[in-house]
Amino acid sequence: MSIASLVTTPEQQLSSEPLMPANAFGPLVLFLGLLLAAAHLFGDLFARLHQPRVIGEILAGIVLGPFVLGQVPAYTRLLQLDVQAAPKKAALDLLYHMGLLLLMFLSGAETKALFQKHERKQIAWLAVAGTGLPFLAMALCALTLPLERFMGAKGNRTPLVLVMSIAVAVTSIPVISRIFFDLKILNTRFARLVLGVAVLEDIALWVVLAVATALADSAGLPRRTIGAHVAITLVYFALGLSLAPRAMKRISKSRFNLLANASPVSYTLLIAFAYVAVASLLNVNLVFAAFLAGLAVSRKRLGKALKTISGFSFALFIPIYFALVGYGLILDKRFSAAMLLCFLIGACAVKLLAVALGARLAGFKGLDVVNLAVAANARGGPGIVLASVAYEAEIISPAFYTTLVVVAVLTSQAAGAWLELVLRRGWQLLEGNLQQSALSIKSEEHQIAARTRVEASVSDRPISG
Repeated sequence: MSIASLVTTPEQQLSSEPLMPANAFGPLVLFLGLLLAAAHLFGDLFARLHQPRVIGEILAGIVLGPFVLGQVPAYTRLLQLDVQAAPKKAALDLLYHMGLLLLMFLSGAETKALFQKHERKQIAWLAVAGTGLPFLAMALCALTLPLERFMGAKGNRTPLVLVMSIAVAVTSIPVISRIFFDLKILNTRFARLVLGVAVLEDIALWVVLAVATALADSAGLPRRTIGAHVAITLVYFALGLSLAPRAMKRISKSRFNLLANASPVSYTLLIAFAYVAVASLLNVNLVFAAFLAGLAVSRKRLGKALKTISGFSFALFIPIYFALVGYGLILDKRFSAAMLLCFLIGACAVKLLAVALGARLAGFKGLDVVNLAVAANARGGPGIVLASVAYEAEIISPAFYTTLVVVAVLTSQAAGAWLELVLRRGWQLLEGNLQQSALSIKSEEHQIAARTRVEASVSDRPISG
Protein backbone atom coordinates (compact mmCIF):
# COMPACT_ATOMS: atom_id res chain seq x y z
CA MET A 1 0.00 0.00 0.00
CA SER A 2 1.45 3.39 -1.01
CA ILE A 3 1.62 6.44 1.22
CA ALA A 4 -0.55 8.37 -1.23
CA SER A 5 -3.39 5.90 -0.68
CA LEU A 6 -3.39 6.72 3.02
CA VAL A 7 -3.84 10.45 2.47
CA THR A 8 -7.39 11.80 2.13
CA THR A 9 -8.31 15.03 0.42
CA PRO A 10 -10.52 17.66 2.11
CA GLU A 11 -13.36 16.64 -0.20
CA GLN A 12 -13.00 13.01 0.87
CA GLN A 13 -12.91 14.05 4.53
CA LEU A 14 -16.11 16.08 4.16
CA SER A 15 -17.89 13.26 2.40
CA SER A 16 -16.83 10.60 4.90
CA GLU A 17 -19.21 9.39 7.55
CA PRO A 18 -19.15 11.55 10.74
CA LEU A 19 -17.69 10.09 13.92
CA MET A 20 -21.09 10.27 15.60
CA PRO A 21 -24.27 9.70 13.54
CA ALA A 22 -27.02 12.28 13.98
CA ASN A 23 -29.40 9.70 15.43
CA ALA A 24 -26.89 8.99 18.21
CA PHE A 25 -26.18 12.65 19.03
CA GLY A 26 -29.72 13.39 20.22
CA PRO A 27 -29.83 10.66 22.90
CA LEU A 28 -26.34 11.69 24.08
CA VAL A 29 -27.41 15.31 24.52
CA LEU A 30 -30.57 14.15 26.32
CA PHE A 31 -28.46 11.99 28.63
CA LEU A 32 -26.10 14.90 29.39
CA GLY A 33 -29.08 17.16 30.05
CA LEU A 34 -30.53 14.66 32.51
CA LEU A 35 -27.11 14.18 34.11
CA LEU A 36 -26.57 17.92 34.53
CA ALA A 37 -30.08 18.58 35.85
CA ALA A 38 -29.91 15.67 38.29
CA ALA A 39 -26.46 16.74 39.50
CA HIS A 40 -27.69 20.26 40.29
CA LEU A 41 -30.97 19.10 41.84
CA PHE A 42 -29.32 16.48 44.06
CA GLY A 43 -26.49 18.87 44.87
CA ASP A 44 -28.92 21.60 45.89
CA LEU A 45 -30.88 19.13 48.01
CA PHE A 46 -27.74 18.10 49.89
CA ALA A 47 -26.69 21.74 50.28
CA ARG A 48 -30.07 22.49 51.89
CA LEU A 49 -29.40 19.59 54.24
CA HIS A 50 -26.05 21.24 55.10
CA GLN A 51 -24.14 18.47 53.37
CA PRO A 52 -21.47 18.84 50.64
CA ARG A 53 -22.95 19.36 47.17
CA VAL A 54 -20.47 16.90 45.74
CA ILE A 55 -22.27 14.03 47.50
CA GLY A 56 -25.50 14.88 45.75
CA GLU A 57 -23.76 15.21 42.39
CA ILE A 58 -22.16 11.78 42.74
CA LEU A 59 -25.50 10.30 43.88
CA ALA A 60 -27.12 11.73 40.74
CA GLY A 61 -24.67 9.77 38.60
CA ILE A 62 -25.34 6.59 40.59
CA VAL A 63 -29.13 6.98 40.15
CA LEU A 64 -28.80 7.55 36.39
CA GLY A 65 -26.16 4.85 36.07
CA PRO A 66 -26.24 1.17 35.15
CA PHE A 67 -26.97 -0.11 38.66
CA VAL A 68 -30.20 1.89 39.28
CA LEU A 69 -32.14 3.34 36.32
CA GLY A 70 -29.87 1.42 33.99
CA GLN A 71 -31.75 -1.70 35.09
CA VAL A 72 -34.91 -0.32 33.41
CA PRO A 73 -34.97 -1.46 29.72
CA ALA A 74 -37.11 1.47 28.52
CA TYR A 75 -34.64 3.96 30.03
CA THR A 76 -31.62 2.39 28.34
CA ARG A 77 -33.44 2.12 24.98
CA LEU A 78 -34.53 5.77 25.08
CA LEU A 79 -31.04 7.09 25.83
CA GLN A 80 -29.13 4.38 23.91
CA LEU A 81 -26.80 4.04 26.88
CA ASP A 82 -23.99 2.15 25.24
CA VAL A 83 -21.39 4.51 26.68
CA GLN A 84 -18.58 2.17 25.60
CA ALA A 85 -19.36 2.97 21.95
CA ALA A 86 -16.35 4.92 20.69
CA PRO A 87 -18.03 8.26 19.78
CA LYS A 88 -20.07 8.48 22.99
CA LYS A 89 -17.17 7.41 25.14
CA ALA A 90 -14.96 10.05 23.53
CA ALA A 91 -17.55 12.78 24.17
CA LEU A 92 -18.09 11.76 27.80
CA ASP A 93 -14.34 11.43 28.36
CA LEU A 94 -13.83 14.97 27.07
CA LEU A 95 -16.43 16.40 29.46
CA TYR A 96 -15.09 14.27 32.32
CA HIS A 97 -11.52 15.47 31.85
CA MET A 98 -12.52 19.10 31.26
CA GLY A 99 -14.41 19.04 34.56
CA LEU A 100 -11.48 17.42 36.35
CA LEU A 101 -8.90 19.85 34.93
CA LEU A 102 -11.03 22.92 35.64
CA LEU A 103 -11.68 21.68 39.19
CA MET A 104 -7.94 21.30 39.80
CA PHE A 105 -7.18 24.63 38.13
CA LEU A 106 -9.69 26.47 40.33
CA SER A 107 -8.51 24.51 43.38
CA GLY A 108 -4.98 25.70 42.72
CA ALA A 109 -6.15 29.31 42.43
CA GLU A 110 -8.23 28.95 45.59
CA THR A 111 -5.31 27.34 47.42
CA LYS A 112 -3.14 30.35 46.64
CA ALA A 113 -5.80 32.74 47.94
CA LEU A 114 -6.50 30.79 51.12
CA PHE A 115 -2.92 30.38 52.27
CA GLN A 116 -2.10 32.78 55.10
CA LYS A 117 1.22 33.26 56.91
CA HIS A 118 -0.38 33.29 60.35
CA GLU A 119 -0.24 30.70 63.08
CA ARG A 120 2.82 29.09 61.46
CA LYS A 121 3.64 26.99 64.50
CA GLN A 122 0.14 25.51 64.80
CA ILE A 123 -0.14 24.87 61.06
CA ALA A 124 3.30 23.26 61.02
CA TRP A 125 2.44 20.86 63.85
CA LEU A 126 -0.92 19.97 62.32
CA ALA A 127 0.60 19.43 58.87
CA VAL A 128 3.63 17.41 59.98
CA ALA A 129 1.74 15.17 62.39
CA GLY A 130 -1.64 15.11 60.60
CA THR A 131 -0.16 14.35 57.17
CA GLY A 132 3.23 12.78 57.74
CA LEU A 133 2.19 10.23 60.36
CA PRO A 134 -0.82 8.80 58.44
CA PHE A 135 1.26 8.62 55.26
CA LEU A 136 4.11 6.76 56.96
CA ALA A 137 1.76 4.52 58.96
CA MET A 138 -0.05 3.35 55.81
CA ALA A 139 3.19 2.92 53.88
CA LEU A 140 4.70 0.74 56.63
CA CYS A 141 1.48 -1.22 57.11
CA ALA A 142 1.19 -1.90 53.37
CA LEU A 143 4.60 -3.58 53.37
CA THR A 144 3.13 -6.48 55.35
CA LEU A 145 -0.29 -6.75 53.66
CA PRO A 146 -1.38 -8.81 50.64
CA LEU A 147 -2.46 -6.13 48.14
CA GLU A 148 -3.58 -8.20 45.15
CA ARG A 149 -7.26 -7.14 45.49
CA PHE A 150 -6.23 -3.48 45.64
CA MET A 151 -3.86 -3.64 42.67
CA GLY A 152 -4.74 -2.44 39.18
CA ALA A 153 -3.82 -3.84 35.79
CA LYS A 154 -0.27 -2.42 35.93
CA GLY A 155 0.50 -4.77 38.82
CA ASN A 156 3.06 -2.36 40.28
CA ARG A 157 3.17 -2.47 44.08
CA THR A 158 5.16 0.74 44.77
CA PRO A 159 2.68 3.17 43.10
CA LEU A 160 -0.18 1.33 44.83
CA VAL A 161 1.42 1.80 48.27
CA LEU A 162 1.95 5.51 47.52
CA VAL A 163 -1.69 5.93 46.46
CA MET A 164 -2.96 4.13 49.57
CA SER A 165 -0.76 6.31 51.78
CA ILE A 166 -2.05 9.49 50.11
CA ALA A 167 -5.64 8.28 50.50
CA VAL A 168 -5.16 7.98 54.26
CA ALA A 169 -3.39 11.34 54.64
CA VAL A 170 -5.28 13.67 52.27
CA THR A 171 -7.59 16.55 53.34
CA SER A 172 -10.01 18.26 50.97
CA ILE A 173 -9.63 21.96 50.23
CA PRO A 174 -12.68 22.46 47.92
CA VAL A 175 -15.18 20.44 49.97
CA ILE A 176 -14.11 21.57 53.44
CA SER A 177 -13.98 25.22 52.32
CA ARG A 178 -17.50 24.83 50.88
CA ILE A 179 -18.65 23.36 54.21
CA PHE A 180 -17.10 26.34 56.04
CA PHE A 181 -18.82 28.74 53.62
CA ASP A 182 -22.23 27.10 54.05
CA LEU A 183 -21.83 27.19 57.85
CA LYS A 184 -20.67 30.85 57.68
CA ILE A 185 -17.36 30.12 59.42
CA LEU A 186 -15.02 30.62 56.44
CA ASN A 187 -13.59 33.83 57.93
CA THR A 188 -12.68 32.30 61.29
CA ARG A 189 -9.33 31.32 62.70
CA PHE A 190 -10.52 27.70 62.85
CA ALA A 191 -11.17 27.65 59.09
CA ARG A 192 -7.87 29.36 58.38
CA LEU A 193 -5.95 26.74 60.38
CA VAL A 194 -7.65 23.78 58.68
CA LEU A 195 -7.28 25.26 55.20
CA GLY A 196 -3.67 26.27 55.83
CA VAL A 197 -2.87 22.66 56.72
CA ALA A 198 -4.83 21.39 53.71
CA VAL A 199 -2.83 23.68 51.40
CA LEU A 200 0.48 22.23 52.57
CA GLU A 201 -0.93 18.68 52.45
CA ASP A 202 -2.26 19.00 48.92
CA ILE A 203 0.96 20.41 47.48
CA ALA A 204 3.07 17.68 49.10
CA LEU A 205 0.68 14.84 48.27
CA TRP A 206 0.19 15.91 44.63
CA VAL A 207 3.95 15.65 44.22
CA VAL A 208 3.86 12.10 45.64
CA LEU A 209 0.95 11.14 43.36
CA ALA A 210 2.84 12.56 40.37
CA VAL A 211 5.75 10.28 41.26
CA ALA A 212 3.36 7.32 41.66
CA THR A 213 1.83 7.81 38.21
CA ALA A 214 5.28 8.31 36.70
CA LEU A 215 6.40 4.99 38.19
CA ALA A 216 3.23 3.26 36.97
CA ASP A 217 3.62 4.63 33.44
CA SER A 218 7.26 3.51 33.38
CA ALA A 219 6.54 -0.04 34.54
CA GLY A 220 8.68 -2.56 32.69
CA LEU A 221 11.09 0.09 31.39
CA PRO A 222 14.80 0.29 32.27
CA ARG A 223 15.64 1.94 35.58
CA ARG A 224 17.36 4.82 33.82
CA THR A 225 14.16 5.59 31.92
CA ILE A 226 12.09 5.37 35.10
CA GLY A 227 14.51 7.70 36.88
CA ALA A 228 14.36 10.19 34.01
CA HIS A 229 10.54 10.12 34.04
CA VAL A 230 10.39 10.76 37.79
CA ALA A 231 13.07 13.47 37.53
CA ILE A 232 11.16 15.30 34.78
CA THR A 233 8.01 15.17 36.91
CA LEU A 234 9.80 16.62 39.95
CA VAL A 235 11.50 19.34 37.87
CA TYR A 236 8.14 20.27 36.35
CA PHE A 237 6.68 20.55 39.83
CA ALA A 238 9.62 22.59 41.14
CA LEU A 239 9.44 25.05 38.26
CA GLY A 240 5.64 25.18 38.52
CA LEU A 241 5.89 26.16 42.18
CA SER A 242 8.76 28.64 41.89
CA LEU A 243 9.76 30.26 38.59
CA ALA A 244 6.58 29.81 36.54
CA PRO A 245 4.28 31.84 38.86
CA ARG A 246 6.74 34.76 38.81
CA ALA A 247 6.95 34.62 35.03
CA MET A 248 3.16 34.48 34.72
CA LYS A 249 2.84 37.49 37.04
CA ARG A 250 5.15 39.57 34.85
CA ILE A 251 3.49 38.46 31.64
CA SER A 252 0.04 39.24 33.05
CA LYS A 253 1.14 42.77 33.98
CA SER A 254 2.78 43.51 30.64
CA ARG A 255 1.11 46.20 28.55
CA PHE A 256 2.07 44.20 25.46
CA ASN A 257 -0.16 41.33 26.58
CA LEU A 258 -2.98 42.12 24.18
CA LEU A 259 -4.97 38.96 24.91
CA ALA A 260 -5.06 39.64 28.67
CA ASN A 261 -6.34 43.15 27.99
CA ALA A 262 -8.86 42.15 25.32
CA SER A 263 -10.20 38.97 26.96
CA PRO A 264 -8.97 38.16 30.48
CA VAL A 265 -11.09 34.99 30.58
CA SER A 266 -9.50 33.63 27.40
CA TYR A 267 -6.03 34.54 28.66
CA THR A 268 -6.65 32.82 32.01
CA LEU A 269 -7.87 29.66 30.28
CA LEU A 270 -4.85 29.85 27.98
CA ILE A 271 -2.57 29.67 31.04
CA ALA A 272 -4.28 26.45 32.12
CA PHE A 273 -4.18 24.97 28.61
CA ALA A 274 -0.50 25.90 28.19
CA TYR A 275 0.46 24.19 31.45
CA VAL A 276 -1.49 21.09 30.46
CA ALA A 277 -0.02 21.05 26.93
CA VAL A 278 3.57 21.28 28.22
CA ALA A 279 2.85 18.56 30.78
CA SER A 280 1.46 16.34 28.02
CA LEU A 281 4.61 16.79 25.94
CA LEU A 282 6.74 15.87 28.96
CA ASN A 283 4.46 12.93 29.88
CA VAL A 284 3.61 14.54 33.23
CA ASN A 285 0.15 13.89 34.67
CA LEU A 286 -2.23 16.58 33.41
CA VAL A 287 -4.17 16.89 36.68
CA PHE A 288 -1.12 18.21 38.51
CA ALA A 289 -0.37 20.58 35.64
CA ALA A 290 -3.82 22.14 35.99
CA PHE A 291 -3.31 22.52 39.76
CA LEU A 292 0.03 24.30 39.22
CA ALA A 293 -1.56 26.54 36.59
CA GLY A 294 -4.07 27.72 39.20
CA LEU A 295 -1.22 28.54 41.58
CA ALA A 296 0.43 30.63 38.85
CA VAL A 297 -2.59 32.84 38.10
CA SER A 298 -2.47 36.34 39.52
CA ARG A 299 -5.72 36.84 41.42
CA LYS A 300 -5.08 40.58 41.67
CA ARG A 301 -4.90 40.91 37.90
CA LEU A 302 -7.27 38.11 36.84
CA GLY A 303 -9.65 37.81 39.81
CA LYS A 304 -12.76 38.65 37.77
CA ALA A 305 -11.75 36.23 35.03
CA LEU A 306 -11.34 33.46 37.61
CA LYS A 307 -14.78 34.27 38.97
CA THR A 308 -16.28 33.96 35.48
CA ILE A 309 -14.47 30.67 34.82
CA SER A 310 -15.58 29.39 38.20
CA GLY A 311 -19.18 30.31 37.40
CA PHE A 312 -19.50 28.35 34.17
CA SER A 313 -17.27 25.51 35.41
CA PHE A 314 -19.43 24.89 38.49
CA ALA A 315 -22.54 25.28 36.35
CA LEU A 316 -21.55 22.76 33.68
CA PHE A 317 -18.25 20.88 33.68
CA ILE A 318 -17.61 20.16 37.37
CA PRO A 319 -21.12 18.83 38.21
CA ILE A 320 -20.93 16.59 35.13
CA TYR A 321 -17.49 15.37 36.24
CA PHE A 322 -18.73 14.34 39.69
CA ALA A 323 -21.91 12.85 38.21
CA LEU A 324 -19.80 10.77 35.82
CA VAL A 325 -17.70 9.67 38.80
CA GLY A 326 -20.91 8.34 40.38
CA TYR A 327 -22.02 6.87 37.05
CA GLY A 328 -18.76 4.93 36.79
CA LEU A 329 -18.75 3.49 40.31
CA ILE A 330 -18.39 -0.28 40.29
CA LEU A 331 -21.30 -1.61 42.35
CA ASP A 332 -21.52 -5.13 40.93
CA LYS A 333 -19.91 -8.28 42.30
CA ARG A 334 -16.46 -6.64 42.08
CA PHE A 335 -17.47 -4.23 44.86
CA SER A 336 -16.21 -5.34 48.26
CA ALA A 337 -18.09 -4.17 51.35
CA ALA A 338 -15.39 -5.71 53.54
CA MET A 339 -12.69 -3.70 51.76
CA LEU A 340 -14.73 -0.52 52.16
CA LEU A 341 -15.41 -1.07 55.85
CA CYS A 342 -11.81 -1.99 56.72
CA PHE A 343 -10.26 0.89 54.80
CA LEU A 344 -12.82 3.41 56.09
CA ILE A 345 -12.27 2.46 59.74
CA GLY A 346 -8.49 2.18 59.41
CA ALA A 347 -7.99 5.40 57.43
CA CYS A 348 -10.25 7.46 59.70
CA ALA A 349 -8.69 6.09 62.89
CA VAL A 350 -5.15 6.84 61.75
CA LYS A 351 -6.01 10.32 60.40
CA LEU A 352 -8.06 11.36 63.45
CA LEU A 353 -5.40 10.22 65.92
CA ALA A 354 -2.58 11.85 63.95
CA VAL A 355 -4.35 15.22 63.65
CA ALA A 356 -5.34 15.06 67.32
CA LEU A 357 -1.67 14.51 68.22
CA GLY A 358 -0.66 17.44 66.04
CA ALA A 359 -3.34 19.63 67.64
CA ARG A 360 -2.12 18.72 71.13
CA LEU A 361 1.47 19.51 70.17
CA ALA A 362 0.25 22.84 68.76
CA GLY A 363 -1.28 23.70 72.14
CA PHE A 364 -4.97 22.91 71.58
CA LYS A 365 -7.10 21.04 74.12
CA GLY A 366 -10.51 19.46 74.61
CA LEU A 367 -13.15 20.06 71.94
CA ASP A 368 -10.67 22.09 69.87
CA VAL A 369 -8.72 18.88 69.17
CA VAL A 370 -11.85 16.96 68.14
CA ASN A 371 -13.07 19.73 65.83
CA LEU A 372 -9.72 20.05 64.07
CA ALA A 373 -9.37 16.29 63.67
CA VAL A 374 -12.87 15.76 62.23
CA ALA A 375 -12.54 18.70 59.82
CA ALA A 376 -9.13 17.51 58.58
CA ASN A 377 -10.53 14.00 58.04
CA ALA A 378 -12.76 15.21 55.17
CA ARG A 379 -11.22 13.84 51.96
CA GLY A 380 -13.82 15.21 49.53
CA GLY A 381 -12.75 16.34 46.06
CA PRO A 382 -9.02 15.48 46.36
CA GLY A 383 -9.91 11.99 47.55
CA ILE A 384 -12.15 11.51 44.51
CA VAL A 385 -9.56 13.00 42.16
CA LEU A 386 -6.95 10.68 43.67
CA ALA A 387 -9.21 7.70 42.95
CA SER A 388 -9.89 8.87 39.38
CA VAL A 389 -6.22 9.49 38.55
CA ALA A 390 -5.02 6.23 40.11
CA TYR A 391 -7.77 4.20 38.39
CA GLU A 392 -7.06 5.73 34.97
CA ALA A 393 -3.35 5.02 35.48
CA GLU A 394 -4.32 1.38 36.26
CA ILE A 395 -2.65 1.59 39.66
CA ILE A 396 -5.74 0.48 41.62
CA SER A 397 -8.48 -2.10 41.04
CA PRO A 398 -12.14 -1.26 40.31
CA ALA A 399 -13.13 -2.37 43.82
CA PHE A 400 -10.55 -0.11 45.46
CA TYR A 401 -11.55 2.78 43.16
CA THR A 402 -15.12 2.55 44.44
CA THR A 403 -13.82 2.24 48.01
CA LEU A 404 -11.76 5.45 47.72
CA VAL A 405 -14.69 7.43 46.27
CA VAL A 406 -17.13 6.23 48.93
CA VAL A 407 -14.61 6.93 51.73
CA ALA A 408 -14.14 10.47 50.36
CA VAL A 409 -17.91 11.01 50.35
CA LEU A 410 -18.55 9.57 53.82
CA THR A 411 -15.70 11.46 55.54
CA SER A 412 -16.86 14.73 53.98
CA GLN A 413 -20.43 14.13 55.08
CA ALA A 414 -19.28 13.28 58.61
CA ALA A 415 -17.21 16.48 58.83
CA GLY A 416 -20.13 18.64 57.69
CA ALA A 417 -22.57 16.96 60.07
CA TRP A 418 -20.22 17.27 63.07
CA LEU A 419 -19.39 20.95 62.52
CA GLU A 420 -23.07 21.79 62.06
CA LEU A 421 -23.85 19.99 65.34
CA VAL A 422 -21.12 21.94 67.14
CA LEU A 423 -22.48 25.27 65.91
CA ARG A 424 -26.12 24.31 66.54
CA ARG A 425 -25.29 23.38 70.14
CA GLY A 426 -23.57 26.73 70.61
CA TRP A 427 -20.16 25.18 71.24
CA GLN A 428 -17.02 27.03 70.22
CA LEU A 429 -14.81 25.70 67.44
CA LEU A 430 -11.69 26.97 69.22
CA GLU A 431 -12.63 27.69 72.81
CA GLY A 432 -9.26 28.98 73.98
CA ASN A 433 -8.91 31.61 71.27
CA LEU A 434 -12.18 33.52 71.29
CA GLN A 435 -10.74 37.00 71.61
CA GLN A 436 -8.09 36.43 68.98
CA SER A 437 -10.65 34.87 66.65
CA ALA A 438 -13.01 37.80 67.08
CA LEU A 439 -10.27 40.30 66.31
CA SER A 440 -9.21 38.25 63.28
CA ILE A 441 -12.76 38.05 61.97
CA LYS A 442 -13.28 41.80 62.48
CA SER A 443 -10.05 42.57 60.63
CA GLU A 444 -10.96 40.25 57.78
CA GLU A 445 -14.45 41.77 57.55
CA HIS A 446 -12.89 45.23 57.14
CA GLN A 447 -10.59 43.89 54.43
CA ILE A 448 -13.49 42.23 52.61
CA ALA A 449 -15.59 45.41 52.81
CA ALA A 450 -12.72 47.49 51.46
CA ARG A 451 -12.09 45.03 48.65
CA THR A 452 -15.80 45.02 47.78
CA ARG A 453 -15.85 48.85 47.55
CA VAL A 454 -12.85 48.80 45.23
CA GLU A 455 -14.38 46.12 42.99
CA ALA A 456 -17.67 48.02 42.90
CA SER A 457 -15.94 51.24 41.87
CA VAL A 458 -14.01 49.38 39.15
CA SER A 459 -17.13 47.66 37.82
CA ASP A 460 -18.92 51.03 37.56
CA ARG A 461 -16.27 52.40 35.20
CA PRO A 462 -16.90 52.20 31.43
CA ILE A 463 -14.99 49.43 29.65
CA SER A 464 -12.28 50.92 27.45
CA GLY A 465 -11.17 49.52 24.14
